[in-house]
Parts: sequence; C-alpha cells; structure tokens
Amino acid sequence: ALVIGGAGGIGAAAGRMLAEGGAQVALTHRPGTRAREAAELAASLPGDGGGHAAFPAEVADTGSLIALRDAVAGRYGRLHILVNAAGFTKPVPHADLEALTDDLIDDMFRVNWRGQFAAIRTFAPLLKASGDGLVVSISSIAALTGVGSSIAYCAAKAGIDVMTKSLARALAPEVRVMAVSPGVVDTGFVPGRAADFNSKVATATPLGRIASADDIAAAIAACATHLGYSTGTTVVVDGGRAL
Repeated sequence: ALVIGGAGGIGAAAGRMLAEGGAQVALTHRPGTRAREAAELAASLPGDGGGHAAFPAEVADTGSLIALRDAVAGRYGRLHILVNAAGFTKPVPHADLEALTDDLIDDMFRVNWRGQFAAIRTFAPLLKASGDGLVVSISSIAALTGVGSSIAYCAAKAGIDVMTKSLARALAPEVRVMAVSPGVVDTGFVPGRAADFNSKVATATPLGRIASADDIAAAIAACATHLGYSTGTTVVVDGGRAL
C-alpha cells in the first residue's frame, strides 16, 4: 500500500491501520521536509519485519510522482493500494471574492485535484498489474455542502468525487476507485482556526464529536477489506455533520 501524504494526520493513521491489516506500507513526505519524521513513522509501523519505507514525493510535480513509482516498483515490485491523502488549504471567507486570488485557486486545484489525478495516472499500470487494485482518495463533505475553508477547496473536493466515478468506470475491472469524505477532523490540516472551532462543530454534529484521524483511516481500511464489491463510491464519514 502506498500512502501519498502519509506523513500527515490522516495519512499516518491510514498507513498504520493498513500495516495492522498485513500490508507493506510506503509513506511519502514532501521533498526536503519531514523526512526524518516520515522515516521514523515507517519504521514504527507494525508487522512486516521492517519492509515499510518512506519516500519523498511532490504531488503537484508529475516528474516526482514518476520517480516515486520507479522507487516503489524497484523496492516492492508491485502495488495493490494507493491512498491519495496529500492536500492543503487556506481559509478564505466565501464572501470575500477578492481574497480568492487566481494564484490561490490554481494552487488549490494543482495540489488537491490535479495531484490526485496525476498520482492515479502514474500508478495505474502497477495497480492494474496487481489484478485487484484499489485507489482511495480523500474528499470532503465540503464537496456536498459548499461549506468549507474556501470556495476553491469545496470545488476541488467536488472534483475528487466526480473523478472517483469517472475513473471507477475507466479502470474497471482491474482497479476499484473509491473516495472517503470526512467532515471536520481533529488534525492541524486547516491553519488559523480558532481554538473553540472544534468544540462548536462537535456541538452541532449529530454524533456529538468531531472525527479523529483514526475514524477516517478506518473508512480507508474498510475500502480495502469489507467493501470489496464497491467502486465509484464516496464514503461519507462526518458524524452526521452534513445532515
């Protein structure tokens, strides 16, 4: 299993759960950042006798993804699961149209949509060769509600949901394509949120709390185990937030 963005909160939790399920796990980190942390994380994963590893990759750079593919193929010779967990956002009030600049819009789509597609495109041959490949991309309920850190982020995540359907048709039957759609998650993904944001959201969520990274990782693991006859589907994991 390859977890792109595996040094982040959701990615790290997903890598651990997949390792607990018996997978050899490769994690990625951005080149020049978090390399030691990612290597220590890979070394700490359970099982596999040390076969887990960390690799540098820049999701917005296809050349970097191709180098990652060559490194994964050289080390493992195969790939069964690709988890697209890399992403970023920057809060912009939806009513402040001028603050959502062209450059920020381009950055948002380059990382959060184009990067996910480029990763799937790059690793599709290895996934197809496995005969039972799986892609899981991280979406967001912002794609459904239109409420999120910025309008561009909402739109990029809506694009993930549509891409999941399109690629599920295009890559079948050798590869299943799924998405997992969190609500608010207890990580540092969104910079600048007030300290009381999580507690306010928890109060307004039917299940009475926000998600942990493990909640989202469990849904990713389920795509690889219990949901073997599902493809083209976005699994919402939001505690009822979107209701």
